[in-house]
Amino acid sequence: MDRQVNITPQDLDAEHAITYPVEAFLSKEYLEIEKKALWPKTWQMAERVEDIPNVGDWFTYDVADESVIVIRVKEGDGPGTLRAFHNVCPHRGRQLVDVHPGTHDSRGSNRTKFICGFHGWTFNTEGENVYILDPDDWHGALHPGCTGLTPVQVDTWGGWIFVNMDPEAEPLIEFLGEVDRILGPYQFEKMRYKWRNWVVFDCNWKTGLEAFMEPYHVAGTHTQLLAYGEYYAYSKQYGLHGVSGFDERDSDKREIGGSSSTMRAGKGEDARISTYELTRENWETVNNASTTWTLVEAARLLQEELPEGTPTGEVIAHWFKRAKEIDAARGVDWPELTPAQMTEAGLAWHIFPNMSVLHGSTYALCYRTRPYGDDPDKCIFEAYAIERFPEGEAPQTEWTHGEATLENWGSVLCQDFSNMAAVQRGMKSSGFKGTMPNPHQEQKVTNFHRNLANVIGRGHVKLLDR
Repeated sequence: MDRQVNITPQDLDAEHAITYPVEAFLSKEYLEIEKKALWPKTWQMAERVEDIPNVGDWFTYDVADESVIVIRVKEGDGPGTLRAFHNVCPHRGRQLVDVHPGTHDSRGSNRTKFICGFHGWTFNTEGENVYILDPDDWHGALHPGCTGLTPVQVDTWGGWIFVNMDPEAEPLIEFLGEVDRILGPYQFEKMRYKWRNWVVFDCNWKTGLEAFMEPYHVAGTHTQLLAYGEYYAYSKQYGLHGVSGFDERDSDKREIGGSSSTMRAGKGEDARISTYELTRENWETVNNASTTWTLVEAARLLQEELPEGTPTGEVIAHWFKRAKEIDAARGVDWPELTPAQMTEAGLAWHIFPNMSVLHGSTYALCYRTRPYGDDPDKCIFEAYAIERFPEGEAPQTEWTHGEATLENWGSVLCQDFSNMAAVQRGMKSSGFKGTMPNPHQEQKVTNFHRNLANVIGRGHVKLLDR
């Protein structure tokens, strides 16, 4: 029997066993509540800054029933600034930019105005109404406050563009909280897209996101990886957000975050060999994204450059140093990160509500999910890789729709996909009594639902009785 309580951060820190019902994943009513209480009320990552580098570049960010236009506008002699508006004409409610169900977004360049396709009302890129057909027919009732576009808050962090539809929302930097302090030194703004894919998938947006929130699933899902490394993990909440990293099962050896990043030795007596094997495996099976070619090459050189029997710590230090040298020779600088910073930054972060970042010194593998229409059993799933490149050598990419195949996504992501729809179906079983996330390794998931329940006023997150 479980008992309903008000779950606190202290409950999570104490690693109490916690559960929550499946309505968050299956209920259309829950989805409708999210439409009103979540998506219009919280900061969400919309795109990367490099997507709209020039004045007049624009795109839409579409989530649930909401559509937002983000555009770069001219300001002084600089590169311009960002503006965001609800994608709707104030006259009769027609979307200014058509957004069709099943598409990722709309975007373009050289935009100087938005013209409503219904009656021709026209707006400049500052959202001001510059043309109304027969305005005198309103007998003076019209004014700029009711005829202009409704603004949306927009800000940037780490090279990402964030939007918030709530005019009273806290500043983005306050929303991010500890995320800025801990991840800011990685300078994600200096990274650029390597590839980006999206697909409509048969699961709720939360089911899809949670598949990438913890390494606890590696032993059951990515069994081939167990030959190369240990995947025991910790998970920790930071307010709305959370982090996970690699850990030790033996509490006497445990130093939370001590080996938390992707820069770690593999499984085996010779750290020179195991480090290369683990790094190569990650490169080849995670779509060339959870590490870099530089790190693979530096790991390959370990056997040539270090004698057999070199202690693990010295192997990792040499690998790190060698990778920096290789990158420096090709024009890629690394951020200055201390061991303590890398330890605290861990392996991967959940940024509330729908963003996941697995990061390294010069790269990140990121995920985002969004609801798909009015169907709680579907979502838009996105994955993309960003990386530091030599000046002028970043690849030209765009969002590519790719079905969940090995060819499109790589073997590890396809293994994750095999779970997502099956979890969505399984939660509908009358034999399923509710989720039981691992209190140590899946705390990010529990913290997500604790915060979601608080934001929308629904969720019934509970302690499990012992």
